[in-house]
Amino acid sequence: MPNLYPVLLCGGSGTRLWPLSRKSFPKQFVKLGDGETLFQAAARRMVGADIKPPIIVTSSDFRFIVTEQLAEAGIAAGDILIEPSPRNTAPAILAAVQYLAARDPDAMLIVMPSDQVMPDREAFSVAVRAGLEAAAAGQIVTFGIKPTRAETGYGWLELAHQPDSTQPTAIPLTRFVEKPAADRAAAMLAEGHYLWNAGIFLMSVKTALAAFEAHVPQMIAPVRHALDEAKSDLNFLRLAAAPWELAEAISVDYAIMERSSNLMAVSFDGEWSDLGDWASVLRAGPPDENGVSAHGSVTEIDCEETLLRSESEGLELVGIGLKNMLVVAMPDAVLVADRSRAQDVKQAVTALKAKGSFQAEHFSRDHRPWGWFETLALGERFQVKRIVVHPGASLSLQSHFHRSEHWIVVSGTARITVDNEVSLLTENQSIYVPLGSVHRMENPGKVPMVLIEVQTGTYLGEDDIIRYEDVYARGQGAKG
Repeated sequence: MPNLYPVLLCGGSGTRLWPLSRKSFPKQFVKLGDGETLFQAAARRMVGADIKPPIIVTSSDFRFIVTEQLAEAGIAAGDILIEPSPRNTAPAILAAVQYLAARDPDAMLIVMPSDQVMPDREAFSVAVRAGLEAAAAGQIVTFGIKPTRAETGYGWLELAHQPDSTQPTAIPLTRFVEKPAADRAAAMLAEGHYLWNAGIFLMSVKTALAAFEAHVPQMIAPVRHALDEAKSDLNFLRLAAAPWELAEAISVDYAIMERSSNLMAVSFDGEWSDLGDWASVLRAGPPDENGVSAHGSVTEIDCEETLLRSESEGLELVGIGLKNMLVVAMPDAVLVADRSRAQDVKQAVTALKAKGSFQAEHFSRDHRPWGWFETLALGERFQVKRIVVHPGASLSLQSHFHRSEHWIVVSGTARITVDNEVSLLTENQSIYVPLGSVHRMENPGKVPMVLIEVQTGTYLGEDDIIRYEDVYARGQGAKG
């Protein structure tokens, strides 16, 4: 049996779940419930003795989030490919295919988004195994979701015939259907031989290469050159930027799937959602008997068919007499929308970007490989932050041109370097870092270290950093 490699795509921005999902920390890395993140759940979906560790394609900004969340979930990290820029799903998948072709040319791969809800892992495993024989025989197998409503927000798959068995089986796929109008969606639901398109594909490396060569041959060379010129960076492989930019930015559906004739589909009858908007989050809730889904510090009175989420500690969200509403409260932004306008949240993000709003793409909490920080107060010439450093982690050795800093440890132990002096600080102890001093903070302990930082100066931007040493090899700039 050939080796089976999951390929996880996790470079998307998920703007329709703003303000919880933003460009700097998109929905796949967010805990939408009380358990795992969507990315962790996707990685765990294909774990087994006969399955290889996942190949992950992501962006530079998310590389440490990926490794941190895999470690937190106890999942072995496979190879992590870093895209220099987003080019949609076709180049990302081709990069993984070519990478595998050079190492295990007889391998099989299953390509999955990392931002879907599919809690029944065993049922999904059964569906995957139902498609292995067809994939080994040179077919491209896609997985469709048995529809439960006339959904207009998904693409659909037309099968050659209705499934004639309660067990998953591979059926020839007639065509892909774009997101339909409401009447057409209702007709497809009634006809019974259509599925929702889940965007999950199973195929051999050889089949995948043949499909790319047949349908988008112009993409082969730039992606191969991006791999050939790739640089190792810690445990990551950075694809070369110049050839990567020559690859067409196109989805795998348009590039390959809608042009291929060797397509099969397997129906998955379990719970599934792409969480593509807040209305789908409300449905997945699960909502109570009045159709209300509440999360966090929420009080609701006489509400119906409404989503209420408080995503901030100490922020109480109260809904009274609301019907068909979506309300999401964050520390720095609040969304209030009619449920029927869930798809229009993306328009709000575009409008916020146009007026230069920081909240359009960024959180007040910013994640780094060593932990995270959030701004508690910001004013003319000063900023107050809470900084959390993971056990054993270290910030870079750095200096600033425009600001000085005062650090107060409120929890844990900090090892602080300021120029040539090294100090060990514990709770309630503080230290001053003058402007221009070369400094670093580390957590030598076994529990998170929490520190309050007060910055003063003429410029407080994150790009006012000169790095001299960094265990994460980030280079210069705000994130490196």
